[in-house]
Amino acid sequence: MKVACAGGWARLGRAGWFTDRVRAMAQESADTRCDWCGKPVGPDEGFRAAEEAGERVAAFCRLEHVVPWALQGPHWRAGTLTDRPGAEAGLSECAECGVVLDETRLLLVRHRGVHRVGDAFCGVDHLRLWAHAGGRWR
Repeated sequence: MKVACAGGWARLGRAGWFTDRVRAMAQESADTRCDWCGKPVGPDEGFRAAEEAGERVAAFCRLEHVVPWALQGPHWRAGTLTDRPGAEAGLSECAECGVVLDETRLLLVRHRGVHRVGDAFCGVDHLRLWAHAGGRWR
């Protein structure tokens, strides 16, 4: 693949960061299905939950699917978030109860086009309560 650079055109090899990023995004979009209903979830839509300390993730096509997933006992997949929200002050405290969080927090990231909107939680129970109440739009 050729890309424009300051000195003209350059060829990116297999080890190029751009190639690796495109490959990771293609793999994510091909494999990502809602962990509740099984519907494919595109890279620019849906929600991704992640327990970063345990390197566990889950994906949802709709916010409403978080509730039954959590009630039935959350089933995680191994992995990490490929697209993270920006370093926002709101990610340091639980969106449900306001407690200051450490690195064992649980993240929920909404993918809306190129935007990544994140919320942090103490655990799955607070994520479920927050989603049941309508999330940010309650």
